[in-house]
Amino acid sequence: MNKLLVTGSSGLIGSEVCLHFADLGWEIHGLDNNQRAVFFGPQGDTRWNQNRLAGRIRGFLHHELDIRDREGVLRLIADLRPDAIVHTAAQPSHDRAAAIPFDDFDTNAAGTLNLLEAVRRSCPESPFVHMSTNKVYGDRPNTIALRELETRWDYDDPAYADGIAEDFSIDQSKHSLFGASKAAADIMVQEYGRYFGIPCCCLRGGCLTGPNHSGVELHGFLSYLVKCNLEGREYRVFGYKGKQVRDNIHSHDVARFIEEFLKAPRVAEVYNIGGGRDNSCSILEAFAITEKFSGKKQVWQYVDENRIGDHICYISNLAKMRAHYPAWDITVSLEETIRQIVDAWKARVHDAK
Repeated sequence: MNKLLVTGSSGLIGSEVCLHFADLGWEIHGLDNNQRAVFFGPQGDTRWNQNRLAGRIRGFLHHELDIRDREGVLRLIADLRPDAIVHTAAQPSHDRAAAIPFDDFDTNAAGTLNLLEAVRRSCPESPFVHMSTNKVYGDRPNTIALRELETRWDYDDPAYADGIAEDFSIDQSKHSLFGASKAAADIMVQEYGRYFGIPCCCLRGGCLTGPNHSGVELHGFLSYLVKCNLEGREYRVFGYKGKQVRDNIHSHDVARFIEEFLKAPRVAEVYNIGGGRDNSCSILEAFAITEKFSGKKQVWQYVDENRIGDHICYISNLAKMRAHYPAWDITVSLEETIRQIVDAWKARVHDAK
């Protein structure tokens, strides 16, 4: 039986990957220490998801370990020698990083290096999938010519009609400290591939979402928006008239792409993984879809100041992913994704009573 090690296994993508590969017959090892609760407080706690995995996956093995613990990571991978590693653990917030720069860099950059070196020493033939971020592009996407529509910004340059491709520069731009630490990790993953021949890829995610996200204001756009809607809590919109655009991909489709990559791994590849144009929406458009499924009006406040380095419009070009792995494509629509998130938050509230 193949062994899979998933870091950040209690998070949105980590848990989805665990369940997906368990259904495929893999032995699942999850590495997580609930650091999200430290970064974001009680609302970021993911123990509920760890417990869900333990209940759903026969033989699930949880490893309570911080990826900053270099010796611990080296020992674990030497003992396990996993057949594949999916690295989703991170300090994930664009905004939070500025308040905790050492924690952010040590987790995102040094933690990734710890894992890569452990793999090189113990199982260099095992594919390594790294969840990167579109924030590695910094604010360069904001240099693309835009046009303002009624409910969103959109590209006004035909070269970007299908979104941003992987050859877009990450250099000479403002990233946020989070974007910089993730860019360091992204480049290190590529380097371990090119220099040591380790099969690996960086998945530069847009908005990765789904019903099992513990969304908070600083991370988890759709999940937090839906939570605010259902609770009648005020959602704050930061700048750009609420017309800023993101493409959203359901965590299930992320796990499906990872499955395809592990079937035919490549060395040092980069993919912009997102929902593409069809699954893109502005904040204003997300309000309207959420209201349709919740039956509640969105309460929101406009703050006339955008987040530093925030993208005005970001849509992932999926052409390279589809070309390299033609068996993969988006299967969960934006509306279905939001419907699932609404149902999941309602269920959590019901279970908590």
